[in-house]
Amino acid sequence: MEIELSSLYGMDLYTDKGVFVGKIEDVSIDIREKRISGIVVRNVNPQLFNIGDKKGVIIPYRWVTAVGDIVLIKHVRRRVKKAEKAEEGGSAFGEE
Repeated sequence: MEIELSSLYGMDLYTDKGVFVGKIEDVSIDIREKRISGIVVRNVNPQLFNIGDKKGVIIPYRWVTAVGDIVLIKHVRRRVKKAEKAEEGGSAFGEE
């Protein structure tokens, strides 16, 4: 599938079960592999991610299942805590 990266900015992100995750603000790119490695999400649903005082999360792009009018990811089964972020493959990010 081929998409323009700029088309992802500002899109709503939902799980494949219809739960709102947040808004896509940016993408993370792996230059060496020439692929998207993650999507930066702000206004994150606190029922899915416990990010504390962080501004958002980076969702691994491998979680993405569909891109259209919205972006769908695999359903997040439980709240991700800061200590678990490495296990789940997601990460919280702080102030720049």
